[in-house]
Amino acid sequence: MSVKIVTVAKQLPKYSRTTNDILPLLDGWLDGKEERFIKKVKKIFEGAAVDQRYSIMDPAEVFTATSFEDKNDIYTREVIILGEQVLEKALKKAGWDPTTLDYIITVSCTGIMIPSLDSYLINKMKLRQDIVRLPVTEMGCAAGISGILYAKNFLKSNPDKRAAVIAVESPTATFQLDDFSMPNIVSAAIFGDGAACCLLSSYEEDKGPEIIDEQMYHFYDAEHMMGFKLTNSGLQMVLDIEVPDTIASHFGAIIHPFLQQNNLEIADINHMIFHPGGKKIITTVESLFSGLGKNIDDTKEVLKRYGNMSSATVLYVLERIMDRNPKSGERGLMLSFGPGFSAQRVLLQW
Repeated sequence: MSVKIVTVAKQLPKYSRTTNDILPLLDGWLDGKEERFIKKVKKIFEGAAVDQRYSIMDPAEVFTATSFEDKNDIYTREVIILGEQVLEKALKKAGWDPTTLDYIITVSCTGIMIPSLDSYLINKMKLRQDIVRLPVTEMGCAAGISGILYAKNFLKSNPDKRAAVIAVESPTATFQLDDFSMPNIVSAAIFGDGAACCLLSSYEEDKGPEIIDEQMYHFYDAEHMMGFKLTNSGLQMVLDIEVPDTIASHFGAIIHPFLQQNNLEIADINHMIFHPGGKKIITTVESLFSGLGKNIDDTKEVLKRYGNMSSATVLYVLERIMDRNPKSGERGLMLSFGPGFSAQRVLLQW
């Protein structure tokens, strides 16, 4: 029995700014700092390869001193709105009735909600009362693919079922106004807010790329490299400078054995569906892929247009490729990295 990804949809928040629009806001935030430091911060924003980003709050509000409680209240309110919008959009795109969903997975790491987003969506959209739900909250940028893994395993064991994976993230809600460290500055420069929904099915008649295989890959002794630290002012970004080099050093072990287990090599892959962590990671991985005759142009374009939206971002890349209607027999490789430190991989075939 095969499990297929039927469709992907995205939903953007109501606020957006170009990088050039954000630069003047940095002057107020950095007021009183050394001129050399101010120039360095602006250079980071200008060189982040992000032209525009979206947010659940006005950018001026992001740079306003508020409590963790206030920011998390905005997060809670807005992710419910975005989650409902993106699920409705995906269902309409697939032509599915909401009551045909058997499994709902919601993904987010940029705020705290109990009950989780899925419970609100069940009520707002009158999903079935026996729907199985799973919130995924602590896997960061890797969680979009993690959700697909969990949905696939559920559907593989249950024929004639349907699942929705909904990723809603707001990194702007985690911005630390009093933190002038490089991790906070770099994350502010590369991250944006957004939502995406991926619909999967084990019905024979439902069409879409089949999930051929999926695996996780865990880096030993690398918990310190990426994540959040919960402080009195909110979720403080942890982002180690060694991340790109660590990915590069493990790249062969992540990609080649996984493909070999499916009697494939990189030349057999038509579509690289890679999560855009940031400019440095893209540069690192692009150099590795280019040596194998591949490109990650869609990944670069998503970063440019929207920034890194944590778990939702790889689904934006997938949507771009699926909307181009790949030919039957073509293959795609999904790849993302997240806290742990870990990599998630999915092999698709149209």
